[in-house]
Amino acid sequence: MTNKPDFDSSTQQFSVVVPAAGIGKRMQTDCPKQYLKIGTKCIIEHTISRLLSHPKIKNVIVALAEHDNVFAKLAIANNPNVKSVVGGKERSDSVLAGLRAINNENWVLVHDAARPCITHADINQLITFCIDNDKGAILATPVRDTMKRTSTSGQIQHTENRDNLWHAQTPQMFNHAQLQSSLEQALANNIAITDEASAIENSGAPSYVVEGREDNIKITRPSDLNLAAFILEQQKEISCV
Repeated sequence: MTNKPDFDSSTQQFSVVVPAAGIGKRMQTDCPKQYLKIGTKCIIEHTISRLLSHPKIKNVIVALAEHDNVFAKLAIANNPNVKSVVGGKERSDSVLAGLRAINNENWVLVHDAARPCITHADINQLITFCIDNDKGAILATPVRDTMKRTSTSGQIQHTENRDNLWHAQTPQMFNHAQLQSSLEQALANNIAITDEASAIENSGAPSYVVEGREDNIKITRPSDLNLAAFILEQQKEISCV
C-alpha cells in the first residue's frame, strides 16, 4: 500500500464492525481462521490494516470470542483506532455487540475478518453510493457460473436463472440505528441471519448492491490462504489498494 486514493472533500469518517468470534470450521484447523498467517501477519491483521489505511475509516471495532487470548497479543490491538468487544455465538450477536459500542454515528460498515483483500476503490464506491443516495448497500459480484439446484442427495433438480443473482460480499453499510433494530428484531424472532443485509430484508426495508471486485475473497478453506497471499502481493505490486 502506497498513496491513499483521492476521495471527496468531506471530513466525514466511519466506523467498521468486524465480527471475529467464530472458529471457521471449514478451515480444518484448531486455530480460528482469522489467526492463520499470510506471510508474517495474521489474516485479521491484514484486514484491519487495510481498513484503517482508508482515509474514510476512523475506527475498527472487533467482536471477539469471550475467551479469545490471541488478539490482545497482536501489534494491531495496540492501535488507538482499534477497539475490541465481546461477541457472541452467532454473527448477529457479534455485530450487535460492535454496534452497541458505537455512539452518535448515523452510518456504520460491517466487514468480514477473513476478507483481507478489500480495496480502497471498493470502499469508496460503497460509501459514495450510500451517502449520495441515503440508502444502505452491500458490495457484491454478479453470478457468472451456471448455478444448479440439487436435492439433499446431490441429484441435480434444475438450473437457476442467473439474471439479477449476486454473490454477497462485505463491507456492508447501513444506517446504524436501522441495522441495530433489524438485528435485534431478527434475534427476538429466532430468525437466522447470515449477513447484515438479510436482517434489513427481514425488517422489510430496502437494501442495494454495489458491484465490487472479484478479488475481494473470503478465506473459508485451506486453499484460499495461498490465493489470498497471491492477491495481496499482486495488489501491492500494482498499487491496487
